[in-house]
Amino acid sequence: MDCYIFLSFILGIPLLWPCHKAAENYKTEKVKQPVGSHLRVKRGWVWNHFFVPEEMNTTRHLIGRLRSDLDNGNNSFQYKLLGAGAGNIFDIDDNTGDIYANQKLDREEQSLYILRAQVIDTTTGRAVEPESEFVIRVLDINDNEPKFLDEPYEAMVPEMSPEGTFVIQVTASDADDPASGNNARLLYSLLQGQAYFSVEPTTGIIRVSSKMDRELQDEYWIIIQAKDMIGQHGALSGTASVLIKLSDINDNKPIFKDSFYRLTVSESAPAGKTIGKITAYDNDIGENAEMDYLIEDDDSQTFDIITDNETQEGIVTLKKEVDFEQQSHYSIRAKVRNRHVEEDLRNYHVEASSTFIKVQVEDVDEPPVFLFPYYVFQVFEGNPNGSFIGIVSAIDLDQRKSPIRYSITRSKVFSVHDNGTVINTDQLDREISAWYNLSVTATERDNVQQISSVPVYVQVLDINDHAPEFSQYYETYVCENAEYGQIIQTISAVDRDESVEDHHFYFNLSVEDTSNSSFIIIDNQDNTAIVLTNRTGFSLQEEPVFYITILIVDNGIPPLTSTNTLTINVCDCDDSGNAQTCSNKELILSMGFGIEIITAILICIMLIFGFIFFMLALKQRRKQTLFPEKSEEFRANIFRYDDEGGGEEDTEAFDMVELRHSATKREQKARKTTRFEIQSLHRQSLQVGPDSAVFRKFILEKLEEANTDPCAPPFDSLQTYAFEGTGSLAGSLSSLGSEVTEQDENFDYLNDLGPRFKRLAYIFGSSVQSNK
Repeated sequence: MDCYIFLSFILGIPLLWPCHKAAENYKTEKVKQPVGSHLRVKRGWVWNHFFVPEEMNTTRHLIGRLRSDLDNGNNSFQYKLLGAGAGNIFDIDDNTGDIYANQKLDREEQSLYILRAQVIDTTTGRAVEPESEFVIRVLDINDNEPKFLDEPYEAMVPEMSPEGTFVIQVTASDADDPASGNNARLLYSLLQGQAYFSVEPTTGIIRVSSKMDRELQDEYWIIIQAKDMIGQHGALSGTASVLIKLSDINDNKPIFKDSFYRLTVSESAPAGKTIGKITAYDNDIGENAEMDYLIEDDDSQTFDIITDNETQEGIVTLKKEVDFEQQSHYSIRAKVRNRHVEEDLRNYHVEASSTFIKVQVEDVDEPPVFLFPYYVFQVFEGNPNGSFIGIVSAIDLDQRKSPIRYSITRSKVFSVHDNGTVINTDQLDREISAWYNLSVTATERDNVQQISSVPVYVQVLDINDHAPEFSQYYETYVCENAEYGQIIQTISAVDRDESVEDHHFYFNLSVEDTSNSSFIIIDNQDNTAIVLTNRTGFSLQEEPVFYITILIVDNGIPPLTSTNTLTINVCDCDDSGNAQTCSNKELILSMGFGIEIITAILICIMLIFGFIFFMLALKQRRKQTLFPEKSEEFRANIFRYDDEGGGEEDTEAFDMVELRHSATKREQKARKTTRFEIQSLHRQSLQVGPDSAVFRKFILEKLEEANTDPCAPPFDSLQTYAFEGTGSLAGSLSSLGSEVTEQDENFDYLNDLGPRFKRLAYIFGSSVQSNK
C-alpha cells in the first residue's frame, strides 16, 4: 500500500513526499522503519502517521494517501474512512485512498486525530484487509501571542530599598506548542520604568534598580512586555501594567512648625487647665508619624505637655497654679521625637527638634491676703468693754493696692475696727467660755466682691475670781451614842478658776465653831478634810441638827476664802453604835422619798384609768339610748325582715291582716292559768292591731308628711308585707307562740339575751318570781 507524507519546512511550504521513498517494499511482515516515522504493518498494507500544518488557508487540501498493496488498479477496491472527524473534518477518495482536510485545523483546539481505514472489494462486498488505525497530527505554527493572566499587577516595596530588592514576579503564557521550536519560549523586558526597576528576561522577576523616597513619590506605574520565539524576527508579544507602591519607613524626624510660641495663662487658672497647643509635622505616615512632646529647661515644674493621639499636637497644660505677683512670665523649651523608631533608623533621629515657649501670666483681681494663716490672742477675763484684744492685718497683692475693710461675722462679744484692731464688746468670763473662735473678714473697698477671711482664736485667761466650795452636797449623820473623835464625814472642795499650778485648798472651822463646837475638822493636806466628833453622846430630842461653818481657802493670787455650811443630822442608832447602821436612816429617807413619788405616780395612773372608764360608760350609755324600745320615732319607721324565722306562726306577733282586710279581727285565745294569762295578754297587745280607720289615718298622715318634706326623695317607696297568717300546718317554731304548761315555762334565759330583752325579762321573770 503506497502512501505520501506532507513535510513542512521552516518556510512553511507543504511538500508531498511519497511513502515508498521513505520506506520501500513494505510487503514483508518485518520492515526497517526510518527515523522519525512510525510504521505499522497490517497484512500486506501499511501506513504511518500523517502530519498536517495548522491554519492552512485552502479549504480542501490533501493530507496523504492510503493504498493497499493488493490494489491492482482495476478499481474494484473501495477505501473507507472511519472515526472521529471522518466525513466532516476529513474525507477520503473511495477509489484512490487520498485523504483531504475540509477545514482549517487549529492545534490549540485539537492536536491529534485518530482515524480508522478499511478496504472493501466491491465485487464481493467483503473487506480485503482488516480495519486498522492511523494518526493525523496537526503541526504547530506561531499563531498565539503571550498573555499575562493576572494583570493588572500590584506590588509594594519599602522606600529607600537597596538595588536588587525583589518587588514582584510576573508570568505570561503562550498557547503555542513549547515542543515545536521556539514558538512558546518567552523573553521579558520593560517598556516603562527602567529608571527605577529592572526585570529578569527569562523569569519575569522585577527588582529595584535605584533607591526611591516615598515622600517624593509614593507609587510607580511600569509596563512589562513578553515576546515569544526568544524575541526573534516575527515573534509575537504581549504587555502588562504593574502598580508598585512604596511603603513608609521612619526615615523622617518630626519638626516644629514654629521655632517660638507665645502663650498666656490666668493666675486664677486651676492646675490641669490647657493653656495652648504646639504643633510639629512629620513627613512619615501611620505609626511612623506618632510623636511625643517633652518639656525641657523648666526648673519651676509648672507646665507639662501631653500628646493628642488624634491630631498629634502637643497640649500645654498647667501643672500647678501660678501667681502673677510672684512670677509674671515663664520661658520653657520643648522638644519632640518619634514614638516608634527602629534600631537601624536611629541615624535619622539623632537630634530632636525643639522650640521655645514663653508663657505670660495674666493678673487677676484677687482677694486680700492676711499676713498669717490664723491669729491667736489672749486676754484676761473681767476686762472692761472696748479692751484691746489684738490686731489682724491683710493686704491687697494686686497692682492697684486697694484699701481693706474688716468685719467680724456672727459675734456679739467682739468687734473689729477698720485698722484691724479687735476689741471686746461684752464682759469675758473664763468660767463661761475659755475660748472664742472668730472669723475676721477682709474686703477690698474698690471691689467688694473680693473677700477673704481668717480664723481668730481668743483665749480668755483666768483670774482668781471664784472662791472654792464643796465638791458636792453632803448629807452627814451622827449617832446619838457616838464617841469622842469619831470620823463622821470626809469633805473635799473644787474651784472653778484655772490654776497655773495644781489647786491646793485649806480647810478650817470658823471662829465661832472653833470656840464652841461639838465637832472639829482636820485638814489632810491633800485637798480633803475629815470631820470628827468633839464630845461623847448626842441627843436627838434636844439637838436633832447641827450646823457648822467651814472655811476653805485656795492658793490663788490673791487667795480667796469661802464659807460653807455643813449640816449634821443626829440619828437613832443601835446599841453597838455602828456608823453603818446609823447611815441606814439616809437610805430610809431616800426610800421614803421614793415611796412618796411612787404613790403619787400610782394616784395619777388611777385617775387616768378612772377617767377612761367614765368615758367608756358614758359612751355606752349613749349607745343604749339610740334605740329605745318604746319611742315615737321607732314606731314611725317600718322595717322589712326577709328571714322567715321560726315558721309561719311567728307572724302572729306582727299580724298584718288589718292591712288587707279591715273588717276582720283576730279572735282572742282562751285564758288558761294566771301565769299563762299574763303572757297571753302581752301577746294580744301585740297581735291586736288598731282599728282600720285609725290605721288608715295614720298612713295618710305619714304620706302627707312625706309629700310636704322638702328633704324627702322625689319618688314613692312601696313596702310589701306578705305572710301566710295563722292556721299553717307547719306550726310555729317560735318559743313566744308555743303552748306550754305552767310547769315547763321558764323565762330565766331572757336575762342572758342582752339589754333589748331586759323589759321582757322584767315582766315575765319578776311576775313569776312574785307569784312563787
